[in-house]
Amino acid sequence: MIKTENMTVLDNTQNFKYVISVKFSSSKKAYNFGTDSEDIKYGDHVVVETVRGLELGEVISDLRDASAHSLNIALKPVIRIGTAQDIEAHNRNKADSPEAFRKCQEAIAQLGLEMNLISAEYTLDRTKVIFSYVADDRVDFRELLKVLASIFKCRIELRQIGPRDKAKIIGGLGCCGMETCCSRFLDDFDVVSINMAKNQLLALNTQKLSGQCGKLMCCLKYEDEGYKEMRKDLPKLNSQFEYEGSRYRITSMNLLNQTAHLTNKDNAVDIPLELVKKRKD
Repeated sequence: MIKTENMTVLDNTQNFKYVISVKFSSSKKAYNFGTDSEDIKYGDHVVVETVRGLELGEVISDLRDASAHSLNIALKPVIRIGTAQDIEAHNRNKADSPEAFRKCQEAIAQLGLEMNLISAEYTLDRTKVIFSYVADDRVDFRELLKVLASIFKCRIELRQIGPRDKAKIIGGLGCCGMETCCSRFLDDFDVVSINMAKNQLLALNTQKLSGQCGKLMCCLKYEDEGYKEMRKDLPKLNSQFEYEGSRYRITSMNLLNQTAHLTNKDNAVDIPLELVKKRKD
């Protein structure tokens, strides 16, 4: 354990010579594992123990010196390099997942439970099946567990996930025409607030500002710093502004087109934002 002035960091790499990053087919996020083997290389499949159970993952980094990494979580070991049998088992599990999904859906319908099943996954050794679902309220699934255990003859895990996680698993196309960011590359979800839409001077219509998950679109977060920069030195909306001898009210500003819309009871004009910056009160 290494103590610093502000925090304590667990030195969990000391038992391993190397650290590698591993990615799983069910997630875009990479996780670190420890190993002493020098035979593992980029692109290999490895069997590791996770909180879910035994999983087969793909190595997406070269071996890194463990002594150079001080991590605040305990490193778990690589159990072995994936064999042909491991890869075959993994593929078989993926092929069997739709049937497990169907059987669970049937059990949910028979029990009349208010839950929306999202996915079904086997662990590599098939000692556990993990079912992910979405529900508006807490679900009493004790009877469901009994039914599923009698069908699959193994441990059953039911995981309630949020609407953003659901969108990440299902995927789809965003309003930009590209695959949704959550299913394409996002590892974690950032907080997205309505203030980010206000910074873009958008109409606060949550339906138009929401993604497939029903939450505010993640791209509002990506663009926020840029729009904050563009809004520097600009007056507030509805501010009074004098232009060519007449008094106007600034009713809207288009930050991308760099124009401001001015109105009074007699006239309406569009002028460059630069004029508003230079002549603001």
